[in-house]
This record gives sequence, structure tokens and C-alpha cells, in this order.
Amino acid sequence: MARTRYAPDRGLTSRMLVTMFLLGLVYVVFVGAFFVIAPKWGVFALVAAMVFLLVQYFYSDRLTLFAMHGREVSPAEMPELHGVIDRICALSDAPKPRVAVADTDMPNAFATGRNQRKAVVCVTTGLLRRLDPVELEGVLAHEMAHVAHRDVAVMTIASFLGVCAGLVTRFGLEWGLWGGFNRRDGDQNTGVVLLAVIAVSAVAYGVSFVLTRALSRYRELSADRAGALLTGRPSALASALTKVSGEIARIPTRDLRAAEPFNAFFFAPAFAKGFSVSALFATHPPLDKRLAQLQKISAQLGRGE
Repeated sequence: MARTRYAPDRGLTSRMLVTMFLLGLVYVVFVGAFFVIAPKWGVFALVAAMVFLLVQYFYSDRLTLFAMHGREVSPAEMPELHGVIDRICALSDAPKPRVAVADTDMPNAFATGRNQRKAVVCVTTGLLRRLDPVELEGVLAHEMAHVAHRDVAVMTIASFLGVCAGLVTRFGLEWGLWGGFNRRDGDQNTGVVLLAVIAVSAVAYGVSFVLTRALSRYRELSADRAGALLTGRPSALASALTKVSGEIARIPTRDLRAAEPFNAFFFAPAFAKGFSVSALFATHPPLDKRLAQLQKISAQLGRGE
């Protein structure tokens, strides 16, 4: 964890290490299986995967801002927003991140960037319209906790295997449906090889999906805890959580579905109405669990603990 006044979380650190270790094992098996099943594709897949990882790691801040249509704003443009960020930096002794705003009615916020020097904290105009300054401070303290804990970079790396395996599975299925399952290359049955590659990729995707979602849920609880302890106002963060979650429920389903791919970054998840796999393996813990933790922290602070 970066040296700031944010409360350390050994549980988060240990979970990060265990998750990265397990994902590393899955990655080795995934690549090894690729070379055994399809040697011709193995080198290409490995090089493509490494290029993808480097781009995702070094340009995550720009890519996320671009995808969310966010733009950096100066203190002259948004003095109140910068003022809240400055107060959190003073409390946490953390370097100031770049500040951005996304023009959308979806009330949310996110942090991105591989380290504190490259960090960006972005809020939506919908969030700014709905929260008072104290609630906004709680949300931004939560987002800056993600940066201090370095879990933005960890989640970027952790999600890499799942993204690659998912792409291989998807492209393999599309190629197979367009005739790849029936092809032969000399004595080699290309269709069988393709089915084996898809099967290995699907298993790798499933394992990485479960591991990264479990880590994501814990990191949100950790950021809630760190932000609440830093500001000393867990009730303000609880109020913001309740308000944002309630407002998101009123957003049209079409807009929610468009925002779902970015749930791992968001302060509160954007779920379309009804059952979905994303709700079953959520990026965030249930609202009740987050509020219960904040209530417990409030009681501890009230007793002077």
C-alpha cells in the first residue's frame, strides 16, 4: 500500500497476493495448453496477450476516461470539486490526482491509473447534482482509497487473463460457426483443435472471472472502510451510497446496460433490472453489507475506538 494516512488493510493485501498467485497459475496452464494444443497459434497468442496487457496497464487512465467520455477539469472550471479533492489530499497526505468530469446523468464516480502519479478521479455531472459536499467528500475519499491501496493497478492486471481468455473463446466460437469446426489441415483435424482451444479458454475465463469478482467485492468494502475512517464521517458515505443506489435504480434500463461493462470501476454498480449473471457474480458487495460495515465503524468512532 502507498504511504498515506489511509488505514492499511492487511486483508486486502493478502487477498491481492493470493488472487495474483492463483491467476498466475491459471495463466501458465492456459499458455501451456495453447502451445500443446495449437503450437502455431501459441506464439501469436502469447505476443498478442502481452501487448494487450502493456497497453491496458500503461494507458488504463486514458482508455477509461475515453470510454466514459470524461474530461479533465482545472480548478478554475470546477473550484468546489477541486476543493473537496484538496481537503482529502491534506487529510491523507496523498499526492493530488488529476480531476475529471463525465457529462452523464448516471450518478457515479471512479478512480483509474496504475499509480498515484498517474491517478485520475472522475465524477459524473449526475453525481455532482445529487450529493451535498459532505457526501461528495465521502465518495471521493472512497475512490482515492482505491488509488492508495494500489488496487486499480492490481485489478487491471488481474482482469487481463479473463479478458484474453474471453476474447479467444468468442473468436474461436465465431470462427467455428463460420466453418472452422469442419476444416482439416493435412492430417490434423482443425475442428477438434479449435474445440479444445475454446474449452481451455472457457475454463480459464471462468476461473479468472470468479477470482477477480471476489477480490473486487472485498476491495470495495476496504475502500469504504478506509474512506470512512479517513474523513471520520461514515454516515456521510452511507448517505451517499443510499442516495446513489436509489437514483441508479431510476435510470432507464438501456442506459444501465450500456454502463454495466464499467461496473468494476464505479463507486456503485449499474445493474439493469432483473436477474443477470453480473448480479450473481457482482463486482460490488450488496448495499446492505456496505451499510452494515459503515454503521459498525460509526459505532466504533462514537465510542472513541
